[in-house]
Amino acid sequence: MQIPNDYLERVYAGVLGKLIGVYLGRPFEGWTYQKIMEKLGPIEYFVHDRLGDPLVVTDDDVAGTFTFVRALEDYGISPDLTAEDIGKAWLNYIVEERSILWWGGNGNSTEHTAWLNLRKGIPAPASGSIATNGRAVAEQIGAQIFIDGWALVAPGQPQLAARFAEQAGKVSHDGESVYAAMLWAAMEAEAFVSADIDHLIDTGMSVIPSDCEIAQLIGDIRAWHKEHEDWRATRALIEEHYGYHRYPGNCHVMPNHALMIMAVLYAPDDFQKAQTIVNTSGWDTDCNAGNVGCLLGVMHGLEGLGSGPDWRGPIADRLLISSADGGNSINDAVRIAYYLANLGLKLAGRPEIEPPKGGARFHFSLPGSRQGFRPQDGFAANQSVRLDNVETAEGRALAIAFEALAPGQFAAATTPAFAPPETSRMRTYALMATPLVYPGQTIRARLLAPADNVGSVQAALRIRTYDGNDELVDMDGASQVLEPGRDAILEWRFAGSRARPRRHSGMEASRGRRPANCRSRHRVDGGGTQGRWPCASRLPSLGRQPRPDAQAPGG
Repeated sequence: MQIPNDYLERVYAGVLGKLIGVYLGRPFEGWTYQKIMEKLGPIEYFVHDRLGDPLVVTDDDVAGTFTFVRALEDYGISPDLTAEDIGKAWLNYIVEERSILWWGGNGNSTEHTAWLNLRKGIPAPASGSIATNGRAVAEQIGAQIFIDGWALVAPGQPQLAARFAEQAGKVSHDGESVYAAMLWAAMEAEAFVSADIDHLIDTGMSVIPSDCEIAQLIGDIRAWHKEHEDWRATRALIEEHYGYHRYPGNCHVMPNHALMIMAVLYAPDDFQKAQTIVNTSGWDTDCNAGNVGCLLGVMHGLEGLGSGPDWRGPIADRLLISSADGGNSINDAVRIAYYLANLGLKLAGRPEIEPPKGGARFHFSLPGSRQGFRPQDGFAANQSVRLDNVETAEGRALAIAFEALAPGQFAAATTPAFAPPETSRMRTYALMATPLVYPGQTIRARLLAPADNVGSVQAALRIRTYDGNDELVDMDGASQVLEPGRDAILEWRFAGSRARPRRHSGMEASRGRRPANCRSRHRVDGGGTQGRWPCASRLPSLGRQPRPDAQAPGG
C-alpha cells in the first residue's frame, strides 16, 4: 500500500475538519432549516456566542470517534478487528450515564440500548442488530458519526475503512445505518488519493449493496443536483422525500445522510460553503457537519481549511474527550493526529513517526498548530498578544508576539491542563478529567528571542490554578531576562498545593529593561534538541498516572 507523503498532515486536516464541523453545528443541533433561517440566518461561521454556548465542548461525535478506534491498540492492530472487540472497547471506556453517548433510554437512544445489551452480556454485533433491537432503533444516525477515525487509519484503502466502519457500526446499529457508515468511511479513505467527489461517491457506493435504500437516496440526490443549481431546491426535495416525517425514531440516518451527500456535491472544493449548506439545512447539524468537515479536510488538506475565514484560530486545536480515561480528556488535534497516523502506519507495516523534539508534549510541529495555547485575558493582560506557528532553523515553534507592554502589564499564553470553567455549561456529556500538571513534575520550555526584538523581556513559566472559590489564580516560576537574539531554558519543578487542580499552564512575559513602546516576540519550541516540554506535563497513556516525582520525557 502506498502511504501518501503528506499522510500525517492530511490526518491532522481531517481531525480539524471534524472539530470545526462539530463545534459549528453543536449549538443548534436538532433545529429545522426553517428555525435556523428564522433565528440565525445562513450559518457562515461560528454562532455559539449568539446562543450563549462555549465553542469547545464535550460531544459524542468527538469522544466516540477518537475513543472507539483505541480498540485497534487494545485488541490487536489488525485488519481483522471484530465488532466484538470494539464492543469490549465500549465497556472499557464508557462510564454509564455520563460519558461519550446520549443516555436517552432503552429503546429511545440507540447507543444507550446497545450499551445495556453489552452490559447484559449480549456481545456485538448482536448488541446492535435489528433482530435484537428492531429496525427503528437500529437505523438511527449513530453508526456514521463515529467512523472518521477508522478511515483516517486506512489511507487509500476504502475496502478496509468500510470493513472497520461496518464492524464498529454493528456494535450499536444495523441495516441502512451501517451502510451509510461504510460508504462514508470508504469515501474518506479514498480522499487521501483523490479529490474527485464523483469518484469518491462511486467508491463509497461500491462497498454497499446496490439495492439498499442509501444507494437509492444517493441516486436521487445526484439527479436533483444535476437539475438544480441552487442547493436550496435540492434541500426542499430531500425534506419532501426523505424528511424526518418519513422515518421513526429521534434522528434517523436517511435524512441526515442525504444532507451530507448534498453538501459535498454542491461544494466539493469549498470548505466554508459545504459547512454553510450542511449546517443551514438543519437536523443533526453537529454530526453531519463533522463528517463533511473531516472528508473535505482529508480531500484538500490544511490549505483547504485555510481558504475561507479563520476556522482554526478560535479552536486552537483544543479537543475534549468524555470517557473513562481521565488522562486522555484534555487533548488536542495534533496529539490525536499523530496517534491515528501511527496506527495507520502500523496497519500498513510501516515504521511509526518518531516523536518530535525528543517526545515533547507540545512541539508545534504541524503547520499552524497551537496545541491549545491562547493569549491569557484579564486585568493587567496586554491586549496586543497574538500567537503564530513559525519556522525556525530547528523546526516549527510557537511565536508569542506583543507590543507596547506597559509597566505592570503581562503578555501570557496558556494551554488547558484541566477541566475548563465552562464545563458546567456543557450539555449532556460529562467531562471526567485528570489534571495534567501536579506537584512533583518538572516543566521545561526553551525560549528564543529573535534578534530584531527592540529590547529585553523578562519571561517565566506560568500555571493557573483553581482556588477554594473556583477562581483562577496565577502562579509563576522563576523568571529570566531574555536579550534579543538569545535563548534560554526555563525550568520549574512545580511544588504547589496538592488540593488545587491546575487549570492552565503556559508562559508569561513582563516588562524588563526595555522601552515602553517596544515590540517583542518569544518562540516556544517545545524542547529543542533536548526534548523538553514547554509549559505542561506528560499526558498519561491509557489512564496510567506518572509517578509524582517523574520529570517530563528527556528530563
